[in-house]
Amino acid sequence: MCNEMFQGWDVDRQFNFIAECGYDGVELAPFTLSDNGGYASTPCGDIRELTRTAREGIVRASARAGIRVAGLHWILSKTEGFHLTTNDASVRRRTTEYLRELAYFCRDLGGEYMVLGSPMQRSCLPGVSMHQAYKNAISTIEPVLNALEESRVLLALEPLTAAETSFIQTGADALYLINKLGRPQSLGIHLDCKAMFGSEKESIPDVIQTPELRPFLKTFHANDPNLQGPGFGDLDFTLVMAALKTIEFDGWVGVEPFDFQAGIERVARESLQTLKASL
Repeated sequence: MCNEMFQGWDVDRQFNFIAECGYDGVELAPFTLSDNGGYASTPCGDIRELTRTAREGIVRASARAGIRVAGLHWILSKTEGFHLTTNDASVRRRTTEYLRELAYFCRDLGGEYMVLGSPMQRSCLPGVSMHQAYKNAISTIEPVLNALEESRVLLALEPLTAAETSFIQTGADALYLINKLGRPQSLGIHLDCKAMFGSEKESIPDVIQTPELRPFLKTFHANDPNLQGPGFGDLDFTLVMAALKTIEFDGWVGVEPFDFQAGIERVARESLQTLKASL
């Protein structure tokens, strides 16, 4: 379960509730974290500001609840001064260094992966061609690979819709960048149901089962194209989960709703029930 919808809940309450629902892990958005263990009243714009005590507190809360920190997402969201594809080399250097720090932070929490979504921090800026954007992204990510290998954390590239970003909109786009970087052991692809529905030509099950993508599909977000959780819209998750089983997917499936007006407790519980029933 992704944690950002639990606004106002401290980490202990989040973890305990998510575990009680039956989830095995929690995926953290760094901007939600604070030094006192609460949900950040002002978004945390730099995880380097979190003390060692705060990090250890998250680990202890995870252990008390009996739930794992699976990984991180929204890793550049609500930050300032970072960008993946800008022509500004100094900004790219700062972004590289921050991604390194995020990898070690993820490792400290016991996480396995970081989802590179953060559409605003990767979209092509004015005057940057798509060809140059890929070159800039490579120059930003390549120096991070050693830290990823050292920390044993995977960086998962997330395709998003044209309404969200101009850079990496399909699984094929993500695969192109991985191949250009040339060290796939530290990189993977993260697929999201809402994004696939809005950006891919094929159906969601067909995208999941694309032979070229299958070896790189490492993490997955389950949500409905209406931005709510599984079971709160028309997407047939029986077909989605069947496709994941067909390719013997063994990574994390995270529930990531953007619209939780139905109530966060209900969304968390019923989304998981939907996924289990689909299996």
